[in-house]
Amino acid sequence: MNRQNYFHVMLDQRAKKNVPLAQHTTFRVGGSADWFMSVRQLDELIQVIQRARETQMPIRILGNGSNILVRDGGVRGLVIENHCEGFTLDVINAQHALLRAESGAALPGLANRFARAGWAGLEWGIGVPGTIGGAVVGNAGAHHTSIADCITQVTIVNAENEICTLPKTELALDYRHSRFKNNRAEIILSAEFELTRDEPQNSIARMNAYTEHRRRTQPTEASVGSIFKNPPGQFAGQLIERAGMKGMRVGNIQVSEAHANFFVNRGGGTARQVLELIDQVRARVAEKFGVALELEIEIVGED
Repeated sequence: MNRQNYFHVMLDQRAKKNVPLAQHTTFRVGGSADWFMSVRQLDELIQVIQRARETQMPIRILGNGSNILVRDGGVRGLVIENHCEGFTLDVINAQHALLRAESGAALPGLANRFARAGWAGLEWGIGVPGTIGGAVVGNAGAHHTSIADCITQVTIVNAENEICTLPKTELALDYRHSRFKNNRAEIILSAEFELTRDEPQNSIARMNAYTEHRRRTQPTEASVGSIFKNPPGQFAGQLIERAGMKGMRVGNIQVSEAHANFFVNRGGGTARQVLELIDQVRARVAEKFGVALELEIEIVGED
């Protein structure tokens, strides 16, 4: 029995072959995964990781499919779509609580739920279209706040299949960065956040303001989120707009008219078109302003 068939049997035939990942990402572009499966329980996620590693099958964890660009050639190995959404709230005292959330839980949903229950700290995440795991990997943030401001620890499966808990001090959190960006052998199972007591109406007002700001300033078409990191003291979107690139198209991929640091898929776009547009924008901004734009999105898969 070859390796792939052995892997398939080990997973009780739950894994599907050649699944188009464009259907599982917010940008709606990209090729297929060799193998694909969804999991909803942490013990199942751990089991799948361990079994895949036994067969030396490469693993890629997928959350909401935002902030990721899948190349047109697809992804080799196994893509695991993480729907582990459990959470618990441990009330420490009248003013503080610890939220423990599994890595597949949606950040906006948790922000909304606990803000309305009188626990503040995640309201900034109401418009961040990602899961807890993805948010930790990229130290997601908005409105001058980020994961780094409220996280206390993370529980992972390491490269040796051991379950470990890492304190915040070991996460190497920086602007849109964590230790997990460059070490995909460590897979996030859950994260813990400190919340503070506030009146629900205060938190709801903040969320409403953030949502309105997002509605006014960001596109509604299929996108991958912010393409580039903001350079120190500057905004990538402003540089791209000043460079005359707003509205620029390569095929069916366009620099958004609403916000120049977003690219939108007008329908039928390809990853190759996205990458070509990225190259054009980078070159124009470097030529006009001497600024080298760094990607905020992650690019995975093969051409």
